[in-house]
Amino acid sequence: MTQSSTDTADPSPLPSPKERRRLREAKALSEEQVARAVGVTPATVRAWESGRTSPQGRKRETYAKLICPDGAGGSTEPQDAVERAPGHSARDARTGPSGQAKRSPSPPQPSPSPAPVPPPPPSPPSGRAPAGTGSVRSVAPAPIPGGADTPSRTAAEAFDELYARNAGALFRQTFLLTGRRNLAGESVERAFEQAWHRWPEVAVDGDPAGWVRAAAYEYAVSPWHQLRRAHRQVDPPPDAPGPRALLQALLDLPSSYRRTLLLHDGVGLDLPDTAAETEASTPAAAGRLRNARAAVTDRIPGLALPPDPAGQSALLREQLGALALTQPMAALPAARAIRAGSEHRAVLWTRAAIGFMVLLLGLAAIVTLTAPARYETPSAPAERVGGVAPRGGPQRLSPDDLKVHRNLGEEVVHGRARLVPQPR
Repeated sequence: MTQSSTDTADPSPLPSPKERRRLREAKALSEEQVARAVGVTPATVRAWESGRTSPQGRKRETYAKLICPDGAGGSTEPQDAVERAPGHSARDARTGPSGQAKRSPSPPQPSPSPAPVPPPPPSPPSGRAPAGTGSVRSVAPAPIPGGADTPSRTAAEAFDELYARNAGALFRQTFLLTGRRNLAGESVERAFEQAWHRWPEVAVDGDPAGWVRAAAYEYAVSPWHQLRRAHRQVDPPPDAPGPRALLQALLDLPSSYRRTLLLHDGVGLDLPDTAAETEASTPAAAGRLRNARAAVTDRIPGLALPPDPAGQSALLREQLGALALTQPMAALPAARAIRAGSEHRAVLWTRAAIGFMVLLLGLAAIVTLTAPARYETPSAPAERVGGVAPRGGPQRLSPDDLKVHRNLGEEVVHGRARLVPQPR
């Protein structure tokens, strides 16, 4: 008996989604090359690297051997498969994307984890930023020490802590992304509801706050919100000229550029992590970031004072942090209400799916019972032939038609007259 390709009894170990992208780029492999070697599409490879899905079965083993460092994933047969793939020559295997000679890949060293950032201080009731809090760290979600879940805490307690640490900062970030307070609050609620619905997956993720942030951003930039009357117009801009000009410059950018700029210069992610969260390649993310900075600095000349990109990024990060803290905090629901809403929504979707299946089965049963057992050819409609009215049909016969029928029944006529009778 052959073994199924989806058998996951002994899965190969895989690094975290963000580490998968780093390992692939360290070996100078493109998404198309990995997709050809594993037997999937480039979109599937991007989904694996963003953490939305994970490979299974033989594809998981091949993918693990392909991206893991030498010695960690077994033999190097998948690398040979990439070299033998159509459109990939030996020269492409020896050279990187820029055409230069590629050095032998060495196992990437794990980057040291950053020190935990203390949670941002609470905003005053008036909604204005306190002194000395203009840094972007005041709007970046604070990581949870020790991971998203520990054996000493229940799932509800871990979720409540994640919500308490990141809901406020995520609301301010989403407001910068959309310019709408109601949509920002709705995006944060929907993202945390999805996180609680898929908590077993979020709990083991290396960056639970990043998982929720990606879900909130994805919901916030959805084009379907343009069809809703409540979200067609942006909220009134701030009164101060500087924050108003910066917010307007952000909202005039395309949604992909705005999201890339906010993640890199606002939240503080590096370029590969920004590209992975936006589901784009690293060169594409770099191009979006460069164009977004140029568009913002053209609108606000003060941001172009630092000549180097690092200085512009630091200044823009400070300005975005100050702009986010000037926005009043919306009244977000409690974590218990978020969990209850997620469970209620899951029950509604389950009932709707069951009702839809019952409706389909009922329609199929009705069609099966009422359908004829065999096909019957329909009879042709009656027509008038030679002046003789048809006998079938609901119409009433005229006096002339009745005389013709009576003559046909009383007289015996042979020849052509029988076929074309004449009324008397």
